[in-house]
Amino acid sequence: MSVKIRMRRMGSKRKPFYRIVVADSRMPRDGRFIEEVGYYNPLTNPDEVKLEEDKIFEWLEKGAQPSDTVRSLLSKAGLMTRYHDAKYGK
Repeated sequence: MSVKIRMRRMGSKRKPFYRIVVADSRMPRDGRFIEEVGYYNPLTNPDEVKLEEDKIFEWLEKGAQPSDTVRSLLSKAGLMTRYHDAKYGK
């Protein structure tokens, strides 16, 4: 089972709101997920992002792979560098 950290689209037409979830890669985009670890609202100015860092670190350590978009959100929040430093002992 390959686990991904990805975005699940919520909201209505032309008003997207995304929940960042941990899901099996075989499940559909808006289908079943394992755990919710944050959200992203691109409609606010500036974009509103809330991440539960401890849960995200836990899933990254278990081998979950973030999608490209989620990886960029994590990088902007500084989580990917902290995870990399913790993993490789800097």
